[in-house]
Amino acid sequence: MRTVIVSGASSGIGKATAERFAASGDHVVNLDVSKPGAPAADLDGGPGTVSFLEVDVADWQAVKEAVDAVHAARGGLDVVIANAGISIRSSVLELTEADVRRAVDVNLVGVLALWRHSAPYMLEQGHGVLLATASVNGSRGYPLYAPYNATKAGVASLCQTFAMELSPLVRTACVTPGAVLTPMQRAEYTDAMLDEVNERIPARRHASPEEIAGVFHFLASDQATFVTGQEFVVDGGETAGATTAFFPGPLAPQPRPDQDAPEGGK
Repeated sequence: MRTVIVSGASSGIGKATAERFAASGDHVVNLDVSKPGAPAADLDGGPGTVSFLEVDVADWQAVKEAVDAVHAARGGLDVVIANAGISIRSSVLELTEADVRRAVDVNLVGVLALWRHSAPYMLEQGHGVLLATASVNGSRGYPLYAPYNATKAGVASLCQTFAMELSPLVRTACVTPGAVLTPMQRAEYTDAMLDEVNERIPARRHASPEEIAGVFHFLASDQATFVTGQEFVVDGGETAGATTAFFPGPLAPQPRPDQDAPEGGK
């Protein structure tokens, strides 16, 4: 039985991930500001259980205390998944300092804090896996999500840096989802907007949180022992082409104003 920490596991991808690891017999600790819907087990719970600690991952000291408490109760840390994140939909001209700082503190500092405080325990025991939720937003200029985009790019960079410094004892990887049908996504998009996004994804749909959870479980398994410092993109083909699902653009070369449109062009 492994000890697994998942931040932001009260809903969405984090919840599905916690349930996936618990289903395979691990003990999972959920670090979240929101209480989970189901009753939580104690930190010393047995196989297949999920415990809960109320933690704001933007609070560096609170994260340290939580990691220390888990290690003290469990005697080790096998897998740590920095998943907690927030999204603020706003144009760059309407952003506030408070919104930007909160996004950076949760999405980037939260990952760095959780990994930084977990890594010494993993190095001491001689093994461990650090995982995080990145996003395709970190590699493209998605409009209306400037702070989110920037923080997710930072997560991918952290993944590489930690791999370089902690190998070969500790592995790192981040899962980079495209569109996932989470409560956060539902809160920002109407059904019509979701349908429009789906039309621009080659798979023609959003991923389920459970599909992302399956990738996390694989990356933490013995089948991925040669994987470190990498992003695993899970986007239904969204970033395979020249446009993004959330920002419609030309799918074919456009004629100059002085040219007629090509007939039957690709």
